[in-house]
Amino acid sequence: MIKREQYIERLRSFINQPEIIKIIVGIRRCGKSVMLELIQDELKGLGAKEENFIKINFEKMSLSELRDSQKLYAYLVSKIKKIKGRPYLFLDEIQEVDGWESCVNSLRVETDADIYLTGSNAKLLSGEYATLIGGRYISLRMLPFSFKEYLLAKQKISPDIQVNDVFRKYLTYGGMPFVAAFNLGDNDADSYLKDIYGSVVIKDVIQRNKIRNVDLLERILAYVLSNIGSTFSANSISRFFINEKRKAAPETVLNYLKAAQEAYLIYRINRLDIPSKRILKIDEKYYIADHGIREAINGGNERDIERVLENIVCLEMLGRGFEVRVGRIGDREIDFVCDKGKDRIYIQVSYLLAGEDTIEREFGIYSGISDNYPKYVLSMDEIDLSRDGIIHRNIRDFLISNEDFHMLG
Repeated sequence: MIKREQYIERLRSFINQPEIIKIIVGIRRCGKSVMLELIQDELKGLGAKEENFIKINFEKMSLSELRDSQKLYAYLVSKIKKIKGRPYLFLDEIQEVDGWESCVNSLRVETDADIYLTGSNAKLLSGEYATLIGGRYISLRMLPFSFKEYLLAKQKISPDIQVNDVFRKYLTYGGMPFVAAFNLGDNDADSYLKDIYGSVVIKDVIQRNKIRNVDLLERILAYVLSNIGSTFSANSISRFFINEKRKAAPETVLNYLKAAQEAYLIYRINRLDIPSKRILKIDEKYYIADHGIREAINGGNERDIERVLENIVCLEMLGRGFEVRVGRIGDREIDFVCDKGKDRIYIQVSYLLAGEDTIEREFGIYSGISDNYPKYVLSMDEIDLSRDGIIHRNIRDFLISNEDFHMLG
């Protein structure tokens, strides 16, 4: 089991605080259930007893009767009454319970239970539930394995494995923990990732949003997966389908994209006009939660390697807790502007810096930025091409580093 320290660290100060509900969200199969086990290990290290843990995974058919909030409440209260000391609740995939919000809020108010939830839909954090508990929860968004985590998983299987070989696998099959933990053949990995995609689309997009035009949804998602890292809007997708002799109103496209975002299948990255600091409301970019799913559904990760590398870097920075935007300076674009607190990092991603023209394009974009925040160019080149205070890193090395992104100078 890989200890996902960057996530544990963000939760650590809230552990053993029953007044704060801890909610872990993310795409299905990204490791949320294992995170609950890691939290339990953390609690045991602080003196909590295993017999005080109440654990329910609502995807298990044997527990289907507890998907009713009234029955769940009665069951948990009866269990809590038998516990000496503080009870700890671990409720996995809580969105499967109808009316879970009132149940969990009542337990927070009426008991001393320390409550941990996981869910696969962003609606967990909106609407009635947010109103019920106000600021009394902390949410943690989880992603599939970063390359660093994927490498650790592979090294547990084969300690002498070469980093370059692992990275080639990661480029194709992504970071879903199950894929990383086992030496799956190509067909098995493909099948597993297709199953995840189907489960997310059916359960968390179609059923949860009562989508009727499934064919259109699938075509929109196929378009997004093919065009990760491209700038487009609901209007441009609508026009594309019109040219293909298919109807797709911009509002419908927008709703379907939002539903996929709420299922943590895709991430929308807004554009930031750097000089004015304005967030631009049109022509966003979209990235997929796991590029291995893109390979399984669409293929072409090797062919579209620059897009895939960009996707990997975007999700890496999200996983490190940064807010990520696409930067704009006039008619030029910086791949990523990443902010966390007072820290900022600019990133350009390129496959290879194959000639002076490419080098000038990737490094030259920073000539319009005069601040002292770190400015990076990431590529697959093995030679350090840093210049003029701009840091060049091999993407693979960047992903496994503990880079210090604090303001320079």
